[in-house]
Order: sequence, then structure tokens, then C-alpha cells
Amino acid sequence: MSLIDVITRPFRSAEAPAPVTARAEPVISAGPSSGASSGTASPQGWMQDIGFAGTRSRVATLPPVTPVLAQRHATVTACCTIIAGDLSKLPVQVWQRDGSGREVRVRDHAANYLLNVEAAPGVTAMLTRFNLAYAFALRGTGYAYAPRDGAGELTMIDGIHPDLCTVLRNGRARFYDFEDGDRIQRRVPGRAMVHMRYMAEDGWTGRSPISVAAESFGIALAGQEAAARAASGTFMKAVAKVSAFDADEETYQRSKVRLREALRNENSLGGVTLIGPDDDIKSLDLSAADQQLLENRKFDREQIAAIYRVPPSKLQMLEYGVKANGQQQAIDYKADCLSHWGGFIETQLGLGLLTEAERRAGLFLRHNFDALLRATTKERYEALNKAVGGPWMAMNEARREEGLDDVDGGNRVYPPSNMTRDENAPDPKETEE
Repeated sequence: MSLIDVITRPFRSAEAPAPVTARAEPVISAGPSSGASSGTASPQGWMQDIGFAGTRSRVATLPPVTPVLAQRHATVTACCTIIAGDLSKLPVQVWQRDGSGREVRVRDHAANYLLNVEAAPGVTAMLTRFNLAYAFALRGTGYAYAPRDGAGELTMIDGIHPDLCTVLRNGRARFYDFEDGDRIQRRVPGRAMVHMRYMAEDGWTGRSPISVAAESFGIALAGQEAAARAASGTFMKAVAKVSAFDADEETYQRSKVRLREALRNENSLGGVTLIGPDDDIKSLDLSAADQQLLENRKFDREQIAAIYRVPPSKLQMLEYGVKANGQQQAIDYKADCLSHWGGFIETQLGLGLLTEAERRAGLFLRHNFDALLRATTKERYEALNKAVGGPWMAMNEARREEGLDDVDGGNRVYPPSNMTRDENAPDPKETEE
């Protein structure tokens, strides 16, 4: 150290402390905020619900279409309710597939109770699964919070309203901002969430069938609105020629109100409308265009049912008759509709409720469609009777299928008498002698 440094040391300012290394946080890009404020670039769900935004057709006169607005069409509500209702009433079971392909029920997993009895404190599993499936069919997306305790065991499945959940991203990782059932704002990683998405072209962003086929749904909504106006009487039902048309304003207004009230009140004077001697009313009956509008509404129902893969018979559209019996209809409904929607729900529920180690061990979720395709009592008893008399099913196994208790000796398989032979039985000829 030089002499100058020693002399000037007391006069120099204290050296600045070494900078503290800042905590590294992941770079998260946020979607639209879930707060009350909303801009026009990325409008919130509540703005779309009131018709501010939404998927528009190239035809400017068609109304904007959002999933919430589309619920006004009875066929949309019926399709989503049928899909969600039938899937939620079916048991969801945990299965495990071993290396040989054999599948075994796993009965002691927490998901069995949460998916079939009580999903969250005070909330039934059927209600939670219905809400998830309904949002999935209507909006193309659905969320549920699935936390775990310190031992890694599932504690609940808390359904989250899609408008109250925001997806954040950090590369391929996803984080979710939402308000849970306790009104607590949370931010959790993807391993604690169930995120269901439909028609996701990028694998993450779910799309609703309503937003994809917006023009078809817009035509359906426009037709329904026109039919509603026709039913409410807000459109022009008649043309009236008023004698006092060129009179003073007070007389003209009085005559107009008198005619309007007479036409609107069906019970006025027993249905007889009083008009002046020089007045004339020409009624506008149902035109060919109006009749074609009603026919187009039937076509709209068929299109919406096709988009949701719901058979017309489930919507009580029996104009063309039903050729198959009830059991065959149930089989077709399961194969064409429920397997399609249920497959998406099973795999995405499994991704959120089962750990990676459990999925690699062969665990998976499956709807028990036997509850939907259950045969009649006569058919079940005949099938079980044949099974018990055959070489592969014991009596107690058949009794367990019907929820009955075992009986003594019921674990033995009884093959048919014509398929057995007693080697020690005496020769019939020797018996006769």
C-alpha cells in the first residue's frame, strides 16, 4: 500500500457492499387476467357472455357465438347435459395392467373414493364430475384442483370454474392461478391440477365445438331468435289502415293505441276487435318463409346433435322412427358418443389424479359402462344360469355378480353331465345281469 493511500484512507467513502445475487424466478407468461377488469384485445369470459366478443361469422348480421350464449339453444344444453349426466352416473374405477396385459381392479386407491363418493368436503363426486364433463363438452376445457398430502395421497378433487382459472406457462411447464372452494387465491403447478382440453391443436389450448363451428351455431341461434320474436308478438302481425291517420297528433296516437291494445289482448270482448267505419286491418298469416324457418330449426337440431355425436333418439328426435331396440341403441350410443367423450375424460383425469410412477406401473382410469348396458333381469339370470352350468364359472361367482352372499360348496365348477364320465361306474350290461 502506498503512502498516499494511507493518508487518504480516512477521507475515502466506505466501499459499496458486494451485490446480493437475486433469486432466480421462472419467466412466466400470463394469459388474460382473471380479475374484474378486462380489455378489448383479450376480453374476459363475462364480456363474451354479454355478447361483446365471441367467434363471429363472415356474415356480419349473424349474432356472435360463445359457449355460454349457445346454451340458450335447447339442443346445445340437451347434448351437453346428456353427455355429462350419463358419464357422471357411471362409476370410474382404477385399474392396473401388468406386463402380460392382464387387468386387475385397484380398490385401495384414494381416487376410487374421490371419483365415486365425495370429491371434496361436502361436494359429491357425481356433482363434481358432472360439472367437469359439462364444461368440457360446452367450452372445450375444464379444471379441477387435486392437491396431495405429505405422503403423496390425493386429498380432494375441487372443480374450478373455467372463467376463474388462468393458465401460466414456463416453457413446457404450466402453472394455474385460480380461486378454490375456500375462496383462496392459489397458484399451483400442473401436477396438482386436472386440465381437460378438447380439440387442442397445440396440445394445451382447448377449443369448444361451438367456437369451431361458430357459423352453424350462429345460424341456429339466429333462427331461434327469429322464432322467439314471432312467438312473442314483437314482429308485425297485421297492417292497419286508420281513418284518423292525417288527423291531429292526439287523435292519431289515440287511434293507434286503441288498435294496438285490441290486437294484443286476445280476451278483449271475446276475441272481437272493434274498429272504426273507415278503419281496415289486414292480418299477416304464417308465410312460406316462416314455415321454412321452422323446418330449418329441425335441421339445426340434427347438425348440433351430429357435432356432439349424440344420437337423435337421445334428443327425442323420432321423426324418422327408431329401427333398433333399446339395448342396441344403448350399445350404439356407448360406441359412438360416450366412448368418444369418455375416452378424453378418462385419460386426462388419469394424468391429473395419478402420479407418473403410478401411470408407468400400469394404473389407469376407466368408466364402468356395464352399468349403462345392464341387461334385463331375465337376460341376466339366463346368462348366469348357463355360465354356472358350463365349465368355467362357479355358483358363488355368479352370486357375487348379483350382490348375493356365497353358499357352501358354491366355489366348485359343475361341468355339464354330457361332458363328464365316471371311470369307476359299473358297466350297464353287468348291472343288468
